[in-house]
Amino acid sequence: MRKGVSQPVTVFHGETAVPGDKSISHRALMLGGLAVGETQIAGLLEGEDVLRTADAMRAMGADVERIGPGNWRVSGVGVGGLSEPEDVLEMGNAGTGARLLMGVLAGHDMTVFLTGDESLRSRPMSRVVTPLAMTGARFVAREGILMPLAVIGTAEPMPIEYRLPMASAQVKSAIMLAGLSAPGETIVTEPEATRDHTERMLRHFGAEVRLETGEAGARRIVLVGQPELVAADILVPRDISSAAFPLAAALIAGEAEVSLLGVGLNPHRSGILLTLLEMGAAIEKRNAREVGGEPVADLIATPGSLSGVTVPAERAPSMIDEYPILAIVAAFAEGETRMCGLGELRVKESNRLTAIRDGLTVNGIEAFVEGDDLIVRGQPGGVPGGGLVEARHDHRIAMSFLVMGTASENAVMVDDLSSIETSFPGFLDLMNDLGAEIGEVYS
Repeated sequence: MRKGVSQPVTVFHGETAVPGDKSISHRALMLGGLAVGETQIAGLLEGEDVLRTADAMRAMGADVERIGPGNWRVSGVGVGGLSEPEDVLEMGNAGTGARLLMGVLAGHDMTVFLTGDESLRSRPMSRVVTPLAMTGARFVAREGILMPLAVIGTAEPMPIEYRLPMASAQVKSAIMLAGLSAPGETIVTEPEATRDHTERMLRHFGAEVRLETGEAGARRIVLVGQPELVAADILVPRDISSAAFPLAAALIAGEAEVSLLGVGLNPHRSGILLTLLEMGAAIEKRNAREVGGEPVADLIATPGSLSGVTVPAERAPSMIDEYPILAIVAAFAEGETRMCGLGELRVKESNRLTAIRDGLTVNGIEAFVEGDDLIVRGQPGGVPGGGLVEARHDHRIAMSFLVMGTASENAVMVDDLSSIETSFPGFLDLMNDLGAEIGEVYS
């Protein structure tokens, strides 16, 4: 097992670009494979999760080829044109890839088996299976609707109208991807806005997607089914979830100035920036522009005085993956930070609520879970560190506590680094190039 050790440093400085956005990378491969013609993708994240999606699309007949670092070519088969794979699709740790792919498969007349690693096999799939079964697809799964599972797609999928019981871009996207093969209009109503990468990319490939306002201000996303998706080149923005790690390291450092280039700032993904600014973070946006239908900008971060805040529950959908690293920043802030409405963190790669709390506690920080809220009491005078953190096969837990070690009084150790490659290949090198001292220990 590869353990990681992060030593405290005094200076954190430089200019860098984090890998491409994972959510957009998954969608680019899938929609490229469902389009007619050849799609060129630049800046694709080449982490293990995304490569699983590439393998899956290739196994079902799309021509998916890497032509250089981050540069890929996808020749699609058209909506409904995928073929039954000869083997089980192994999705590793790719929760987004697995759930979105289930939507794609629901509208194909074939049977496909999916499985994943230990973490993915423990994550709930009922939230996706329930609406997809309404389209006519059938599913066979373990007790609790867990992977491994079989998707038995339908030759005549039905359009559905579905109100999300929880804020989930994955569920919304799975329904829309199934709706591509159905006649008429597929409608998803979401009480809280979630990331809209799927809607943006569907339009980019030529589908008709409308946004309407429903009762009590709820968002209604309407997809007109059976479009002919046409190949369209994509430049993947840099992942704000990945950018949050060097950004946080700069904010809590003794001396720092870090520039992060071309970071995606989709308004449904950038809640972490709003929260950090409320805490008093010194973050400047420069060179704002649009890339492939997504807003991006360069971010420049420097350290300063940080204060605890209350993060409202309604902000959770726009920063659900960033709470682990926010908790690290909160540990260095003055006062108490309360992060509300985080029940969704219990069904991520690990139970992130308890993983964050336990990691902070073992490093000398008071942290509590009250219902679905996480409370962190900061120690701006000095975070002790010195603890061994259980990553629990969760890349964001591992990376977050390695960031803590760059500014704590004592080194922080993480028990397993292997999960990091799923989402942020080259994380250690990037952080060390900026001034961190993160090393590996084999045991």
